[in-house]
Amino acid sequence: MEPDRNSLRAALRQRFPRDHCELLPALHFLQHRFGYLPEWAMEVVGWHLGIPSSEVYGAATSYTELRTHQPGAGIVRVCTGLSCRLNGGAEILEAVRRGLGSASGVTLEETPCAFLCGLAPAVEVDGRWRGRVDPASIGGLTREVVRPRAGHRAWRS
Repeated sequence: MEPDRNSLRAALRQRFPRDHCELLPALHFLQHRFGYLPEWAMEVVGWHLGIPSSEVYGAATSYTELRTHQPGAGIVRVCTGLSCRLNGGAEILEAVRRGLGSASGVTLEETPCAFLCGLAPAVEVDGRWRGRVDPASIGGLTREVVRPRAGHRAWRS
């Protein structure tokens, strides 16, 4: 069910002046509100800021922390940046893929850099980063995301 466009317009008017430099803060606002960037909401942001939809979409797809598709109930992100890759990030990514298997409701993402180079390789599970991950610890991480804590919701609606 799509939330009301008018309520989103009102929230944008209240929080963001109609200025081009407010694009990224507005996109982060959407990400926080919906857990991803719905296409209709990006159109409303573009309308509010007077920015073409193509520019809004371009910004949204340029940042790995922003999602343009609704994620599953659980999210695992594996850093594949240089430090992580050199310290086993590719093997970690494959181990996570195998560990998750066909787990429904779990989104697996790669990020080109988590900015945790000193703790490489790094894996994020539902918003919490872990550093110095090794293949032996993947089983525990994947079980955590497949069977979330009681009452845990990854995203606000």
